[in-house]
Amino acid sequence: MDKLTHFGFESVTAPEKVGRVMGVFSSVAEKYDLMNDVMSAGLHRLWKKRMVGLANVSPHSMVLDVAAGSGDISLGMLKKTARQCRVVLTDLNGPMLQEGARRMLDHGILAGTADCVQSDGTKLPFADNSFDVVTIAFGIRNFLDIEAGLAEFYRVLKPGGQFVCLEFSKPALPLLDVVYDAYSFHVIPEMGAFFAGDKASYQYLVESIRRFPDQRRFLKLIEWAGFDLARYENMSGGIVALHRGYKL
Repeated sequence: MDKLTHFGFESVTAPEKVGRVMGVFSSVAEKYDLMNDVMSAGLHRLWKKRMVGLANVSPHSMVLDVAAGSGDISLGMLKKTARQCRVVLTDLNGPMLQEGARRMLDHGILAGTADCVQSDGTKLPFADNSFDVVTIAFGIRNFLDIEAGLAEFYRVLKPGGQFVCLEFSKPALPLLDVVYDAYSFHVIPEMGAFFAGDKASYQYLVESIRRFPDQRRFLKLIEWAGFDLARYENMSGGIVALHRGYKL
């Protein structure tokens, strides 16, 4: 019998979770950027700007953007280095990766500066010690095996390389969790239905946030994967947390 895992608040088999997560992101791919703006009131842009600002990226860096989606982080890295770094966008979901590739082309960014590789974040098709920076924004909570993903990020980083992760987390301010739960469970799925015609996918996304480890638990997972100097900072009262670590 297949070992059970979670899909939001449901218990499902591992193959079923992979298939259903793929279905969610295939469904929302074309509306993904619009929904990010609507659901966060544009705050996701500030969160991602902070992430890019803390990344140790230089004009000669090799950057791996995991679960790259529509490419916001990759574009930020390229802008930060005046398009002198090289970025590899990877995502398991084909339609999401196509959105990222389209945005690269829309910005006049060609292969060799930004390349797209469809792959599983827990089984990356890259050699050991290949990248100076590995990033993932709002993607790791959807992994079938978070610890396997962190181990892969550590493996493909060069010695001295940096891991940066942006993810929804646990509100740290009094009463914010009550307001946030009300908004998440009663408003976001209805927004998904209205703007994207897909209530179920956004219900899953809300539930997946609640199943993800809180700030301190995720920090421990990063440390157990081998990263040194690991730390995190809360944004928007802990609704989002930015975690960083280094391969020393």
